Amino acid sequence: MMALVNWNLPMVDAHHLSASAGALSFVGGAGDFDASGRIRHPGDLDRQIEGTMVNVAEALASESCSLDDVVRLKVHYTADRDDWEVIAALARFFKEDPMPVISTLPEPLQPFSGQTIQIQAIAQRGWQTQVDVRSVPRPVPMRRRALFEGRPVTAGLRAGEFIALASLTAEDVDGMVRHPDDGVAQTHFIMERHAETLAALGASFQDSIKLEGYHFGTLTREQWVPFAKARASYFREPGPAGTVVPCHRLNPKGALTKLEVIAMRELRNTFDKYIPREDHWPARVWDWSLPLPYRQAIRLRDTVWLGGQVPQSPYGNKAVRVMDGQLIPQTRFIMSYVQDLLRPFGRTPADLKLMVCYFASTGTEAETVVFVNALADCVGGALPPMTLVPQPTLHSSGGNVEIWGVAQG
Repeated sequence: MMALVNWNLPMVDAHHLSASAGALSFVGGAGDFDASGRIRHPGDLDRQIEGTMVNVAEALASESCSLDDVVRLKVHYTADRDDWEVIAALARFFKEDPMPVISTLPEPLQPFSGQTIQIQAIAQRGWQTQVDVRSVPRPVPMRRRALFEGRPVTAGLRAGEFIALASLTAEDVDGMVRHPDDGVAQTHFIMERHAETLAALGASFQDSIKLEGYHFGTLTREQWVPFAKARASYFREPGPAGTVVPCHRLNPKGALTKLEVIAMRELRNTFDKYIPREDHWPARVWDWSLPLPYRQAIRLRDTVWLGGQVPQSPYGNKAVRVMDGQLIPQTRFIMSYVQDLLRPFGRTPADLKLMVCYFASTGTEAETVVFVNALADCVGGALPPMTLVPQPTLHSSGGNVEIWGVAQG
């Protein structure tokens, strides 16, 4: 008999810890929680990693998956550690090579009291036994190689049709950041590394379904435009669903941006082939203020991937923020965009199987609970697995939330 999941998030709203869409299974922001939603080891990163991974395994078991089925971990941590230490601590939970892609992001805040880490997982049942498994190793700086005892760290993994690339800064093989003080040049450095990894996996940027990115600090529009154009230059329409948000910590010192990619490509008659996708962009849903190749919602292989939704005015591309500085009204407004985007696919927010939320906060659990209550009002049923990422500031002093997700297609 499958063991019951014995942990929960500290909230009264009904919520799922794991869910599946198509061939993929998702765990939201798992932490070192017990059955009542309390952190077992407040402030202790090492023990929280242990407890969190136990909880990830339990949540995956509800979807008939195990840790061996994980293809990507997304890790938000708050501690005086560097990314390589955190990756190494997590790698030991995966005994087989290639290990999954492990993407990390240091954070100044966590959603719940005493929390130092939350881990999101994407799994695909039985991928290690599939015929088409390919991986590309990630260069590890010499001073960090001992952490892995000779094991290769995964830069990119192809598990059948699903492809995940690790989140990268412009760190080189010597552990130094290329092009310090030049975020646009760093962007090109990262995207060129991703292009090489995709090519080695039999794919290209045109196979991308999701771009996730971070830039250090809040940017003015004049600062944002060169970053946006640099990223966009690697895609042509129809591009992936995109989410790029500010962050307030990056490793190593001097890193100004961090980027990662999820893609899908099929193997047919021994040839790698593009997978057609369906996309919809209702007229009400906002557009960027400069021409970009990204889409707001795409469907393929029974999954719908959403771009990051922000509180910008509908029916246009003037980048006018609505409900300035009001987190909860902006949250409800954004969820109306999510509803608009899912409707042409015959889906509603209740069909979401993963929801990723960046929101402005001073870092208290009470603020997180109020925010989640607003989400619950909009979803219509039990909340999906959620990754909740509080930030001291988001896009500006008045743009307080960005939400994206994956729905059953």
